[in-house]
Amino acid sequence: MMILRISLAALLIASAVVFFYFDGSGYLSFAAVQSLQDVLLDRVESDPVGSALGFAGVYVVITALSLPGAAILTLLAGALFGLMEGLLIASFASTLGATFAMLAARFIFRDWVAVKFQDRLRRINDGMDKDGARYLFSLRLVPAVPFFLINLAMGLTRIRVSTFFWVSQLGMLPGTLIYVNAGVQIGGLESAAGILSIELIASLVLLALLPWLMKYGQARFALWRLLKPYPKPRKFDRDIIVIGAGSGGLVSALIGAVVEAKVTLIEAGEMGGDCLNTGCVPSKSLIRSARLAHDIDVGSELGIRTSGKQVDFDAVMTRVQSVVDEIRPNDSPERYREMGVDVRLGEGLVRSPYEVEINGERLTSRAIIVASGAYPIFPTIEGLDPSFCLTSETVWQLADLPKRLAIVGGGPIGVELAQSFARLGSEVTLIEMMPRLMMREDADVSSCIEETLVAEGVLLKTGHRLVSAISKEDVLLRVVDEDSGDEAAVACDAVLFALGRKPRTEGFGLEDLGVARTATGHLDVNDYLQTNYPSIFAVGDVAGPYQFTHTASHMAWYAAVNALFGTFKRFKVDYRVIPWCTFSSPEVARVGLNELEATAAGLAFEVTRFEVAELDRAKADHARQGFVKVLTAPGSDKILGVTIVSEHAGETISEFVLAMKYNLGLKKIMGTIHIYPTWSEMNKFAAGVWRRANKPEKFMPLLAWYHRLRRGGDQ
Repeated sequence: MMILRISLAALLIASAVVFFYFDGSGYLSFAAVQSLQDVLLDRVESDPVGSALGFAGVYVVITALSLPGAAILTLLAGALFGLMEGLLIASFASTLGATFAMLAARFIFRDWVAVKFQDRLRRINDGMDKDGARYLFSLRLVPAVPFFLINLAMGLTRIRVSTFFWVSQLGMLPGTLIYVNAGVQIGGLESAAGILSIELIASLVLLALLPWLMKYGQARFALWRLLKPYPKPRKFDRDIIVIGAGSGGLVSALIGAVVEAKVTLIEAGEMGGDCLNTGCVPSKSLIRSARLAHDIDVGSELGIRTSGKQVDFDAVMTRVQSVVDEIRPNDSPERYREMGVDVRLGEGLVRSPYEVEINGERLTSRAIIVASGAYPIFPTIEGLDPSFCLTSETVWQLADLPKRLAIVGGGPIGVELAQSFARLGSEVTLIEMMPRLMMREDADVSSCIEETLVAEGVLLKTGHRLVSAISKEDVLLRVVDEDSGDEAAVACDAVLFALGRKPRTEGFGLEDLGVARTATGHLDVNDYLQTNYPSIFAVGDVAGPYQFTHTASHMAWYAAVNALFGTFKRFKVDYRVIPWCTFSSPEVARVGLNELEATAAGLAFEVTRFEVAELDRAKADHARQGFVKVLTAPGSDKILGVTIVSEHAGETISEFVLAMKYNLGLKKIMGTIHIYPTWSEMNKFAAGVWRRANKPEKFMPLLAWYHRLRRGGDQ
């Protein structure tokens, strides 16, 4: 493929050299066309079909090679073939040549540009997906923009060839008509420069703006119709009303209070949201107890012999709750009231784009930020008694350790809880419909986690779907192999569903207003986190695209600042560098692309891998499982993504997050001193693996000769 690209690029360059060497532009000058007009007309009269085909072929070649002369050829089309026939020939020939030029640019340059300017190109492509046809149409209508540059630029995007063709055909038609018509009277023209007057250029520019003006007008009219039933108050009680006191809501309210805005924060449940009460904090507290239980089990491998290990599950869960209680004051109503936030406990009901009802009182606000979070998906399974069922929210109410626990769902939550309960003494069966666990991660990540879980006693049922159950004193689940159709039975005392979370968008007025939602059920927000109602914003799990506590906090800054100061300056939310971690053992942390995503996006990449087993600290800690995998642009140390599978991966990946955020490559990481022996040395060693794989091989013989010379001869 590379040879073909180089060959095509060389052919194009050679064609341009030959064209200019033999003064091709002289043959396509205005004076040359006028002098040859009679000769060419005779040729057209003697062979009209052949002349038309030959002329069209020359036109296609000139435009495909991005050579100068298309404007003169368009004049000549009118002079030789008349208005209608000339317009037909020039229009289709120019579009066909432009399409060939676009495809050539795409074939030669797009992969390189996609790697070199990945983030910028992704944003451009996102814009092209939404308004690509309008962009291209407008550019085609403006004669001041060289058409060959448009062809090359469009080749670097992912615009469809058919779209490029018909939009170019339509967009170039007015300009082509003007030139062909001028060519009909070419004998009366003194030069090509006089064809486009200032008035004509201005008309074309206005025509180019017409699609955008129409789009803007349609949007304003649609917004007017949407807001018409809800008159905007002349005065407001609040600057911001925030619904939901999870991570996104708390940060939004705090930012507003810090800048002296009047903020009301509404929470119907517990302050702190899912993360504090039923998610991050309790799960990591449970994982800590489970880790200790596991360390006791493998203590003999470290020279520590123990006997009679006992897991007091009630004490474990008491400690979990104590950690939650210890952190809770940080998110308490009292603390936020001290910081200037008006905290209201109760159900907030959105009555209009400017009005929220809380405990019978209606408050008006310039902006409403919805941070209502999400809740666990709980399917209906035939024959399954809900009293046997748990979710990531209700599992913390357990008083007794289930002897046999079935967990349905092999994503991060399912994996974390399966390993923890197995380490605490439950017989755990993990059921996952997909062929492997953690399908968002690469296959080698899944393989490592699966091997660990199996070694610790978890029974895996990947590729199996739960279809029904029999609930009596215990539960008998019926699962079906997705490939073979074979059935199997799983006996358990409790079933924990870890099938993901659904955004909480109903029950507090949004559906009555008709606030738009996506196909996944999230509130549909723009780049500024506004819904279809500009005064209603959304952050966190209810908006997506990432359901992480730290992402909700990140989004909250943009929503609060845009809500308060958007009249003067708005900020697009930045999702470029979002890290996350599954807190299994070993942990799985990632930032940026993995191999699955890079391949799906059609990006070229190189993989650098360092095995954790080679790390001295891993040997000392008796934790050799895992690896560091870095994706880089070919021939470059630019980091496209990192996956770390190891103990403390959630901590050690921060160095790569910082590097990607500020465009630091692997060379910078390799040149940074890391304390020995630490887990963070993995990052430096991975950079070293990349360096060795990318050393300048062609200079190695020269270096060997240099060192021999320094030693005084051939030794």
